Parts: sequence; structure tokens; C-alpha cells
Amino acid sequence: MQNACLVFVGSLNREAPYFQGARGVGLGVYSFDEATLETRKLAETNDVDNPTFLSVTPDGSRIYANSEVFTWREGTVSAYGFDRASGTLGYLNKQPSLGSITAHNMITRDGTKLLVANYGMGQGGPDRAVAVYGFDKNGALSAPLASVSHTGTGPNAARQERSHAHSVTETIAGGTAIVADLGIDRLVSYRIESDGSLSRLAESALPAGAGPRHLALHPKGRFVFVMNELDSSIVSMALDEATGKLSLIDAKPAVPTEARDSNHCADIQISPDGRFVYGSNRGHDSIVIMAVDQQTGALSLVDYVPCGGATPRNLALTPSGGHLFSANQNANRISIFARDAANGRLTDTGCSIEIGTPMCVKIVR
Repeated sequence: MQNACLVFVGSLNREAPYFQGARGVGLGVYSFDEATLETRKLAETNDVDNPTFLSVTPDGSRIYANSEVFTWREGTVSAYGFDRASGTLGYLNKQPSLGSITAHNMITRDGTKLLVANYGMGQGGPDRAVAVYGFDKNGALSAPLASVSHTGTGPNAARQERSHAHSVTETIAGGTAIVADLGIDRLVSYRIESDGSLSRLAESALPAGAGPRHLALHPKGRFVFVMNELDSSIVSMALDEATGKLSLIDAKPAVPTEARDSNHCADIQISPDGRFVYGSNRGHDSIVIMAVDQQTGALSLVDYVPCGGATPRNLALTPSGGHLFSANQNANRISIFARDAANGRLTDTGCSIEIGTPMCVKIVR
């Protein structure tokens, strides 16, 4: 069906002191019809511990779920298959993440590797910032192929006492990974070698205390947009693909001035045409919409929209760009917004997926 999407959801099912309760079921799969806005649960499993971030293959047949469990010196990454015909999930395997508080992962654009970022807390264990995995012919994960570590601190003593790699994102052109390290206010670029090893290319500094968390990439590859958790800002940067270096173009607050002290930004997404970016604000409980100047990469505020719940941890756009989902962690609700492609604005449809503690949502055709 032309309007049918698959929606994959990770929800919290184990308590952690920095989250406000665990009311989820783990990993779930839903169908979504963009024409009727109907959602239907297809499958779920409680066998994955705290799948706070997922990656899904473009055809929806394989899911890679991080397990972020407090006190574990190493998280894990689990591989599952999803069969569309039967609507069933099947466990493939699991590998250690080589670091604690496993926060993010992505499948490389050539489909041959999985990159995993570990936020890291305390000391001990392998304590690697990023690990790289391969796949067997069935999509199961190999043992780690390579890993790298980061060191350093930032000015925010409570949150930047050490390196905290929060995400790893491959560039549009492919072959280069950019790690957003919240603890050291750096974007660290690596070349992804054919054997999975990571060769450091460049470090790009952000404003002190910014706390970079997630990235969105302009579809033409020229610009990178950074959601900064600690100072509640969105930064636009120019990417030099040859060197991996990023340079500042623009910076805008992600919330009104009066809300900045009580807000922590989370996710950032970009429209398929690259004209608008969307960021989630936890505290202000909103989605900020910024327009992107297609020539310069400069940002301009379009709107702040209530997220339809509380603590919007993660956002996802449908492949068409027609709808945006907001995983509202502390409202036990994924809100569904209609998106106007012409002006970028969002309208709450009133439709939702009701699920305990949603942490991550991924959508494929």
C-alpha cells in the first residue's frame, strides 16, 4: 500500500535513576496509514532491556536495539528480524557495546556495518566511545570490529565531567562518521575504513557548555545541524567532506529565553527537502521548527509547537515527510503531527500511539 508505513518503537522496561519510571514493553512494531492515520500493533517483545535507541534497515526487515541499563559497565546491542508477512519479530543475536549507557547507533549507508555510541558513566569496563560491528548474511551482528575512546571535560561540572559520546552519524556522501560528544563539546570526525576501523580526521569545537547530542544532515551534504542539549541551542555548520572538519555558520536558541534554564534539548530531524529542521525540547515540552536558508545554511525560527505530551525524547518523520511523530517519554504517548511541506508547520492530528515510556521511534515505508 502506497500510504503504509512500519513504525518501530523502543520503550523503557527497566528502571534507571535518571528516567522518570519504566512503563514500557521493550521493542514494538506498528503499522501506520498516512491517509487514514490508523495505527495497528503488529508485534512486540519484552526480551530487550531498555531499548532506548534503534536503527532499522530501509526495508524494515532488521532492527538493531541498544540496551541502556544503569550500573552495567557494558551495554548490549541486540539484532532482531521482522517478517512483514507474518508480522513477527525474531531474535538474531546480541553483542556487548564495549561501553556503558549505550546511547545511539546507525547502520552505514552501504549496509555493511553498525556504528554504536556509548555515553559512558563513571570509570571501569572497556569504556569505549564508539564501537563498530559487521553483519552476517542473515543480519546477525559480528563481534566488535573496532572501537575508539575519547577523553576530556567541559565547563558544566555536573554533566561534562568526562567524555560522553551521545550519537554517531555517517555523512550523506558516506564513509565519514561524526561523533557528537556532549562531555567535551566536540564533533569528532572519523573515516570508516573497509575493515571497520575508524581513522580520526578532525575535531570541531562547539561553544563551551553547549553539550552536542544529535545531528541532522542536509540531503545535499553541505550542512550539518546540531541539537545541543545543555545550552538548548541549534547550530548550523558547514562540512568539508575531504577533511571531516565542520565550521560554524549559525546558532539559534531552541526555546524562548525564559525557558532555557529548565530545558534540555534531545532529538533533531530534517525534512526530506532539507528546508526545515525540527528539534525536541524536554522541559519546554515543545517541538521547535527552524527554516534553513538553502544557500547559506542560516536558520530562522518558524514556530514552537506543544509536543502533545511531556518530555519529547525522540522525533521521526515519515518517509514522505507528511507526518512527524514525537515520542513523549513521560506522557506514555507518541503524538502524530501533520506537516505542511510548504511552510514547515506542524498540526497535532489528535492521533497517537499509546505506549509506556516511549524512547525511540523509527519509520520506514
